[in-house]
Amino acid sequence: MDDDLVFIPSNYTDAGKVFGVFEIRNTIEGLIFCVPLSLLLVNLCSGFSISLTATALIVSVAVIPTGGLCLSGIYGYSLLTFLRIYFLWRFRKRILTYRQLPKQKGKGVHIPCKSKEKKSA
Repeated sequence: MDDDLVFIPSNYTDAGKVFGVFEIRNTIEGLIFCVPLSLLLVNLCSGFSISLTATALIVSVAVIPTGGLCLSGIYGYSLLTFLRIYFLWRFRKRILTYRQLPKQKGKGVHIPCKSKEKKSA
């Protein structure tokens, strides 16, 4: 009997990814989002007496894009990390405005400049 010797690369298991493609955090977030969403949709469809085929179609249309977004992430971040960064930016952003100096009596705005001051002799 011929035994073939197969070499397994050293980085096979330490990649930290599921199926070598999806990061573990993204996979867990995908499960956290997709399982409750699918259960909710199945319960809603059974409450409205929708056929099994239509229920499967509705669940597929909602869950597959959600799972894909969770697995792939956005800009290299996981979905929850990206949402946290986005909302922190959204709440911390400020609008910069130009505030003019108050006008003096009978004069316009006067801002003294050292380079243009006249020296008295």
